[in-house]
Amino acid sequence: MWAALTTAEGLGSWFGDSADVDLRPGGEAHVRWVEYGAHTLWIEVVDPPRRFAYSWAVDGLGPSDPRRTHVEFSLEPIGAGTRLTVVETGFAQLPDELVDAFHGNAEGWRDELAELVEYLNAAAAEE
Repeated sequence: MWAALTTAEGLGSWFGDSADVDLRPGGEAHVRWVEYGAHTLWIEVVDPPRRFAYSWAVDGLGPSDPRRTHVEFSLEPIGAGTRLTVVETGFAQLPDELVDAFHGNAEGWRDELAELVEYLNAAAAEE
């Protein structure tokens, strides 16, 4: 699970169409989607294998706007598996006209996390 969240191969397989990752606090990951273009993730927390967090720009704000949302992945061993909790915060700072950013990201996470499950299931089947 950790590698799926923090490596170029992992992120580029389920979260985007390709990625590169400088995995360290202060590093950046660049994730590219054919449909949505490229997005930069500013890596804030790397605490293997328990926590990974980054901030990223909000769609609808200019590229120089300092307001970002914060995404945190927490991993907890549960029996033979792992519980993954994903929390994205920072939407309260956005102007009312960008309320759709919250709804778009919430829907996006549902889709992306379903792709993560498929990616992990495929990897487990190969073992």
